[in-house]
Amino acid sequence: MIQFNLLPDVKLQYLKAERLRRVVISLSVLVTVASLALLLLLLSITGLQKKHLADLTSDIKKDSSTLEKQPDLNKILTVQNQLSSLTGLHNSKPAVSRLFGYLSQVVPTQVNANNLTIDFAQHTLTITGTTDSLSSVNKFVDTLKFTTYSVKGVDGSKPAFSNVVLTSFGTTKTQATYTVTLGYDQAIFDITQDVSLSVPNIVTTRSELDKPNDLFALPANGKVGQ
Repeated sequence: MIQFNLLPDVKLQYLKAERLRRVVISLSVLVTVASLALLLLLLSITGLQKKHLADLTSDIKKDSSTLEKQPDLNKILTVQNQLSSLTGLHNSKPAVSRLFGYLSQVVPTQVNANNLTIDFAQHTLTITGTTDSLSSVNKFVDTLKFTTYSVKGVDGSKPAFSNVVLTSFGTTKTQATYTVTLGYDQAIFDITQDVSLSVPNIVTTRSELDKPNDLFALPANGKVGQ
C-alpha cells in the first residue's frame, strides 16, 4: 500500500509546536505545584519551630518560678556542688596508710624511729631516731638514696626519694642518734596508682624478717615528738 502525506509542511510544524507547547505547560504546572508544596512545607516547619520555642520559653519561665519559690535553694545547690567534687577530692588526697608499709621496707632492723614528720604539701619527710652505730645510719641513708618505685601497668622505675641528707647525728656509749631529711616523689602516695618499692640489698630490713622488731621506739626522755 502506498501512503501519501497530504498535509503541508506548515501544518506539520504547527502540530509539532503544539505538542511541544503542551509538554512545556505540563512541566511548568508540575514545577509550580512542587514549589508551592515546598513553600507550604517550609512555612509549616517555621511555624512549628516558633511554637516549640515559645513552649520551651514558657516551660523555662514556669520551672524557674517554681525553683525560686523553693526554700533554701542556694544551700541545696551548694551541697550538690560539693558532693560532685568529692570524687576529685578523694583522688587528690595522699594515701597516708602507705607510709608505714614503706618504712618497714626501707628502715634497717638495727634502726629505730623516735619521731617522724611528713609534709604532704612540700613532699618532704624527716625521721629522727636511734640505732646501734653510725654505720647503720649510713646504711639507712644509702638505702633511701637507692630505693626506686614502679607503678603497675607502667614500664620503668624512678627514684622514690631525693635530697636524702643526714642533717644531725650523735653517739653515746650504748647507741647513736640521727636525724635524716629527704624529699619523696609524690607519686608514691598517689591514691589512684598501684605503687611498689624496690629496695637495694644493702641491709636487712623489717619487711624481710618473719618476726620484725618494733620500728618505733621512745626517745631517751620517754616523750614522743610531735
